[in-house]
Formats: sequence, C-alpha cells, structure tokens
Amino acid sequence: MKNLYKFFILLSLCIGAVSCDKDFLDPGSATETQVLTDVNGLIAMCNGLTNRLSVGRQSPAYTMPVASGLTTKEMRVLNAGNADEDFLEKGGANVQGNNSVVRNIWEQCNIVKSNADLILKNSGIVTEAGTKAGIDAFAQLHKAMALGIMATFFEQGTLEVSNKASFLKRDDLIKEAIKLLESAASVGALSSYFTTRVVPGIDIVNTANALIARYSLMIGDNDKALAAATKVDLTKKSSFNHDDVSRNAIFEAVTSNSNVVDPTNTNLGIPAALKPDAADKRLAFFLNTTAGANLGRASFYTGNGSAVPIYRPGEMILIKAEVLARKNNIADAITELNKVLTKKAAGDAWGIGADLPAYSGASTSDAVLTEIYRQRCIELFMTGLRLDDARRFNRPAAERSRNFYPYPLSERDNNSNTPADPAN
Repeated sequence: MKNLYKFFILLSLCIGAVSCDKDFLDPGSATETQVLTDVNGLIAMCNGLTNRLSVGRQSPAYTMPVASGLTTKEMRVLNAGNADEDFLEKGGANVQGNNSVVRNIWEQCNIVKSNADLILKNSGIVTEAGTKAGIDAFAQLHKAMALGIMATFFEQGTLEVSNKASFLKRDDLIKEAIKLLESAASVGALSSYFTTRVVPGIDIVNTANALIARYSLMIGDNDKALAAATKVDLTKKSSFNHDDVSRNAIFEAVTSNSNVVDPTNTNLGIPAALKPDAADKRLAFFLNTTAGANLGRASFYTGNGSAVPIYRPGEMILIKAEVLARKNNIADAITELNKVLTKKAAGDAWGIGADLPAYSGASTSDAVLTEIYRQRCIELFMTGLRLDDARRFNRPAAERSRNFYPYPLSERDNNSNTPADPAN
C-alpha cells in the first residue's frame, strides 16, 4: 500500500492542502467545498473511513478486540500501567465514562458515521454511475460497521452526531446498519476510476452480506442471518490492509512490544469445561507457544503490514450452524458445525483450520449450541465478537466482567439526551 499512500499525497495536492499524518486524507484540513464537490475528495473521504476504523490505537481495530477480550477474559493485561485496559479487565464499576478505550469506541464510530453521512449527502455531484455506486456503497458499508460496533458495546446509540442527538436501542441501531448493508450488497458494476483510487482489500458485496448475517444474528433475525451467510463467497477475502504507514493497530500496540495485553492462556481464555482440544491446529495458528514467550503472536498481527479479515469464512459457517440449531434442525446444524471442526488450513481462505474429528456429542439443541459457542470462541479469536456471543448464548455472568459499557463523558457532558449508564 506504500505506492497507494503516495498516490493519496499527490491527490491531496489536486484538491487542497490535506494532511496525511493520521489519515489517508483528513478532510478537516481542506475546505468543505474542496472535498465535497470533487470526486477525488469524496474518494479520499472514503479512504479516511477505512483508516478511521483500522489504523491506530484509538481505532476499533484495536479497541474492539481488546475491550471485548478483556471483558470476556479472552485477554489479560500485562502491565497495569495501562490503566484503562486494566479497569476493563476488572470490570464492573471500575469501568467509568472516562475510560479511554470505551471513549475511543464511541468517538471513532461517531466520526465514521458523520463522515459517511457527508459522503452520501454529496455523492450526487459524481456523474459517472460506476464511480458514484462505489462511493455510496463504500460509505454505507463503513457507516453500518460503525453502527454495528457501537451496538456491540452499548445498550443504546445515536444515528446522528449532534449535541441533541436522540438515542436508539441497540436493536434499532443494528436494523439501520442492515438497511445500509442491503443497499451496499446490491451495488452494481464499479468503475475502474473508483477501484483504482479506493484503498484495496475490501470486497464490498461479500462484506455487506457477511455483516448482514452477523448483525441479523445479533438481533435474533435468524432467517435473514441464514440467507445472508449463504450468499457469502467463502473463497474470497475481504480485509483491512496495512503497511509501514497505515500500520496494523494490534501489532503496533500489542504484539510488537508485549507490554499491553496478551491472550489469557493457551486455552484462549475459554472456560475449562469448554477448553479447546489440544490437537486443534488453530491454537498454533493464533498463539506463539515458544517457551518463555508471551502468547500473543496471533497470525493476523505479526507485522505492520499484516492484513486483518473483516470477517472470517468460519464465522459464516457457524452462523448457519447456530441458526439451524436454534430452529431445531439439529442434523443440518451438525453438518455445518463439522465443516469448521474438520476444516483443514488449505481449505480456508485465510489458512484457519482445526483439522479435528467430526462432532460426536449429543444431538440436542443445547449440546450443539454449546459446541457452536466453543467453536466461535476459537475460530473467531480476537475479533471482538465474544462479548456479544456471551450475551446471546446466555453464558454465566462470571465469564464476563460487564454486559455493556457506560456512555463516555464526552457524550454525556455535551448531550442531555444521554441515557443512564447500564448497571453492568
């Protein structure tokens, strides 16, 4: 992506003085007219959305897996000097509205939502259909991700960014995200003008369908989840790509220095009753088991340039299994479950393979769902999804230190509509 980054610097000269210190392009350094009335400015803002979600310790690429991981005991703090991470691990009343990790989840999602809205409001200036389609779908996809992340960690959230913004319950936020994703998933042919200027790595249609499946499952819309998961081409990758400029957030902050957080143990923090099979090849994929080393050398976080999947193929398979099990279609649920259990690394787009025997447990809904939860904990390690999984599967409260987070003081102090914080 270095050449692409250089391209954005040149592009900034065409649309105004735009700083690249923290974003691919930061529209805040150019006039609104320069950015929003120029097709290159709108594409630059699209790239800024990706940067906002995926680069830096303030981004959801760091805060989502770390917050969820610490709250669900998937991860542990290595250095208590990282006070806000330490408070998340302790949980309960230790997590307050001034917690920087919690604040960053909220604020970065709000920035993405706001900038996506600006793009969508002004994309009408683009006359070439394939370019406008790409800009619109890209903005819709990123706004939906911001809403979905917000709904993962907060009981309520906002659609707009305002000091009088009203709050919606998380299910309603997710429904809004799904509407955006359904529009993005129906995008037509994209112009080469758009595809050669937008940051590479994101497969819009497959990602939109994957996120429809994920978010529909979160709100119990099982039919929609199953239908969307089935549409995803599991041979295709979709990722946030990185390089020495737009660095992998977890590698930069965590696995490069072994001084912030780390996987809790060689069982990935999974309760003893559900611990992974020692023969599971995913353990070596995700962990560094070299004697004396910390465990956190996860395969997607080994260098500045490590690409991070937006969804993993196994997630889609396990969504199908879960929906079928909840519909009491146990035989078909087990068939899907076995696709993950027996999957070899060569059969997965990202090389994630368990290579285990097929499921041999009880053919009951409860037993199969418990196994699906265990497999989600392993297959989706460090994705930030375990907190919602723990709530959805009604796991014991002792397995997590909170259910939802308090609203940041930055919102409460500026918006009188901010609800009371959740009890836990």
